[in-house]
Amino acid sequence: MTALGVLKEYWGYDSFRPMQEDIINEALEGRDVLALLPTGGGKSVCFQVPAMMREGIALVITPLIALMKDQVQQLRERGIKALAVHAGMNGREVELTLNNAAYGDFKFLYLSPERLKTRMFQMYASALKVNFIVVDEAHCISQWGYDFRPSYLDIGELRSRIDAPVIALTATATPLVVEDIMSHLRFKEKNVIKAGFERENLSYIVRRCQDKIGQITSVCRGVSGSGIVYVRNRRKAEEISEALKAEGISAGFYHAGLGQQSRSERQEKWRSGETRVMVCTNAFGMGIDKADVRFVVHADLPESPEAYFQEAGRAGRDGRPSWAVLLWNGTDIARLKQIEDVSFPSLEYIEDIYQKVHVFYGIPYEQGIGRMLKFSLEEFCKHFSLQQAPAYYAVKYLEREGHWTLSEDMDIQTRIKISVDRTELYNIDLPDPSMPLILETLMRTYTGIFSFATPIDEEYVASRCGMSRERLRQMLYLLGVNHVVKYIPEDHANVLYIIHDRLYPGNVKVSPERYRLLRSTYGERVQTMQEYVQMDEGCRTAFLLKYFGQEETAPCGRCDLCREGKADAEKTQEQLRKWIESRGGEYTLDELSAAMGPGKSAYTRVLREMIDGGSVPPPKEQ
Repeated sequence: MTALGVLKEYWGYDSFRPMQEDIINEALEGRDVLALLPTGGGKSVCFQVPAMMREGIALVITPLIALMKDQVQQLRERGIKALAVHAGMNGREVELTLNNAAYGDFKFLYLSPERLKTRMFQMYASALKVNFIVVDEAHCISQWGYDFRPSYLDIGELRSRIDAPVIALTATATPLVVEDIMSHLRFKEKNVIKAGFERENLSYIVRRCQDKIGQITSVCRGVSGSGIVYVRNRRKAEEISEALKAEGISAGFYHAGLGQQSRSERQEKWRSGETRVMVCTNAFGMGIDKADVRFVVHADLPESPEAYFQEAGRAGRDGRPSWAVLLWNGTDIARLKQIEDVSFPSLEYIEDIYQKVHVFYGIPYEQGIGRMLKFSLEEFCKHFSLQQAPAYYAVKYLEREGHWTLSEDMDIQTRIKISVDRTELYNIDLPDPSMPLILETLMRTYTGIFSFATPIDEEYVASRCGMSRERLRQMLYLLGVNHVVKYIPEDHANVLYIIHDRLYPGNVKVSPERYRLLRSTYGERVQTMQEYVQMDEGCRTAFLLKYFGQEETAPCGRCDLCREGKADAEKTQEQLRKWIESRGGEYTLDELSAAMGPGKSAYTRVLREMIDGGSVPPPKEQ
C-alpha cells in the first residue's frame, strides 16, 4: 500500500500537508531525517505512516507523558496496536509491556528517554524488531536547546545496538541546535527537511499595558471564536477565568493541579465549544488538536522565543485569520531577570539538595537505583526549612545532569491486589451483595491481581458491574477495610524516578561548564524576548523567523508593526502628494527635506515608491 493509501485508510485524509510526504519518503528510503515542522504541522503522521508500511515496531522516544498517552489512545482508536512505558508503572507492568512489544504484533512502543538505560529495556532491546527510531521533541538533545535533557544523549548509543533509521522531529530549533541534533543522533548523512515557519493567517500583536485583564477582555470581545489565555501560575489562571466570566465571557481554567477527571472534563468542554476561552498554564495545549482556535493571548512574558512560538502557533491551524497577542509591562522584564537568579542556585546548594532528597526518603549511599518516589516539594522544603523556588530549580538542574527525572503532576491509576487466596475467596462472608461481582470482574480482567498491586481502569470495571464509579470506589474501600483486597486509590502527584544509586558527597555530577552554558543561553533567550516586545519598527514575524534561521523573510504585513508602518506610509504619501502638487510638480530634494523636516529616510523611501508607481514626478536635478 502507498503512503497516501495508509493515510486514507487509517487517518481518513485525502492528501498530505506540506513536507509530510517528503519526510515520509526519506524515511522509507532508509535515510535518517530531521523534520522541522511548525506547531500544528502534523509531525506524528510523518513517523506513523512509514512505521505502518514496514515490518516491525517503531520505537518512539518522547519526554511528554501526556502526549504519549494521548497518541497511544488515538492509535488504538484507529485499530493500530500501540504501547507505552512511562513513569508511574511498576516493574511488572514495564516488563509485561516490553514483552508484548518484543513478541506481540504491536506497531508502536512509546517510552521516555530515561528508560533507554534501564536494565529492563536493555534486556529486551535486542528482541525488538525496530523499523524506525523516532525522536520527538528532538531539540532536547542539544545543550543549546531551550529544554535540554541529558537522557536524550543515550539515543546515539542506542543506534549502535539497533540498526534502524532515525526520524527526528521538532517544531523549534535554531540553526545551531539543528546541527547538534544530527551530530548527537549520529546521522549517517545530514538530512534536514524544513517547512517554512510562516503562518500567513497568523497576526502577531504586542501590547504594553498595565490593565491586562481589560486587554484580555477586549480581545475576547473583539475576536469571535475560541481562544487560549496563557498565564504563569495556577492562581492567576483561576483569577482571570473568574474575571472573564464576570464580564459575560464563557471561560474556564486549566492547570496541572486539577485532578485527572476535572482536567479531562474542562478540556472536552473547551474542545467542543461549550467553553469558549481557556485560561491556563503551559500544562494545557500539548497534543490538543483543535483547529479553530482564533486567538492565543499571553498574559505574561514567556521565557524563550521557542516556548512563545510554539504556544502562539496553536492559533489558526485551520488556515483562517487568527491572532497571537502578547501583553507585557516593565514588571514582566524585571520578573524574568529575577527568575534567572532563582533558576540557577549555586552548585554547592544544588549538590546539597541532591543529598537532602536521599535523606528525606531514607535512601543510604550506594542504594536507590530505579526507585519511584512521590515527591511533594512543599513537604520536602518544610522538613528542611528551605525556600521552594530555589529547591525546585535545584531538583530540575539535577534532572538535567541525569541523576533523576521529575514527572510533575502525574496521574497514578487506582491499584488493586486481592489479598485472599483464590480458593478461600468464595467462602468469605462479604458485607455487600455487589462485591462478588466486582471481585469476579477484577479476576477475569486483570492477570496477576493476586500477586501484585495491579492498575485498574475504574470506568471500565464500574460499567461491567453496572454501577457508578463513585459506588465502585465505596465498595473497593470496604473490601480494603475487610482485608479482602489491598486498595491503593488513584492519586495525582509528582514522581521522582531515581536513575542511579546514591552518590557520596563530592561525587555528584554538577558540571560547572554546563551550568555556565545553561545560564548564559537562558539569559540570551530572555534578552531576545525583551527585544521582541520592545521593537518599535520592522516586522514581528520576520524577527521570530530570523531567530529560527530564516534570514530572508519579507515583512508579513499583518503584525501590529507592519500595520502601523503601512498606516504611517499612507499618511506620508498623502503629505508628499499635497506638497508636490502645491509646488506644481517642480521641486528638489533639498526643498523637500526642508519642508518635511526630520525623518528623511522614511519619506524618501515612500517618495521612491511613489515615483516608481508614477503617482508623482521625480525631483529636479540640483
